[in-house]
Amino acid sequence: METKLLDLKGKEIGKFELPEVIFSVKPDPYFIHEVMKHYLANKHRGTASTKTRAEVSGGGKKPWKQKGTGRARVGSNRSPIWRKGGVVFGPKPRSFRQYLPIQKLRQALIEALSARAADGAVLVMENLALEAPKTSSLNALNKGLNAKSVLFVTDKMDSNFRIAARNRAEFGWCLASNLNAYEAMRNERLVFTTAGLKVLTDNIKEVK
Repeated sequence: METKLLDLKGKEIGKFELPEVIFSVKPDPYFIHEVMKHYLANKHRGTASTKTRAEVSGGGKKPWKQKGTGRARVGSNRSPIWRKGGVVFGPKPRSFRQYLPIQKLRQALIEALSARAADGAVLVMENLALEAPKTSSLNALNKGLNAKSVLFVTDKMDSNFRIAARNRAEFGWCLASNLNAYEAMRNERLVFTTAGLKVLTDNIKEVK
């Protein structure tokens, strides 16, 4: 499978042959969905917390006597039916973390990249080396890619590019060794450097 080879201005300067070990696999949408739920669950912080009637303040004295007032009997103003009372079955801090074997995560990454390549979302650049750390130097690249979200995958990040891209909300980056299926699926464009693609290919072959 071939894709476009771009320069730093986003212009096509040739074609690049994508490695078959990563980009020629038939994706299973149900499997990818399972892995996406895994990543989303692990991003869930689980810090929501409410107070039960045992934890809210008050309740030291019976609001009124049991009989003779014509009102409903009550023993505490911490009751869940009272304003500022406790919460029944409310959320408490908990872990939403899920576990999947490394082999499944690697396979999901391969299938996700194959699916994105089939959609034409995978592009390649020779490098991300900018002459100066200026956001304006990325204007032409942004116009050429024409995407709401772009993930640049490289073997090592160029400091000038990292600084220049900080003011570009649509630009993100990650190391090839840290790429996962979730990041591959959530971004509109995936732009690999040739060195980053080599690192990714070598890592996949080692696992296999």
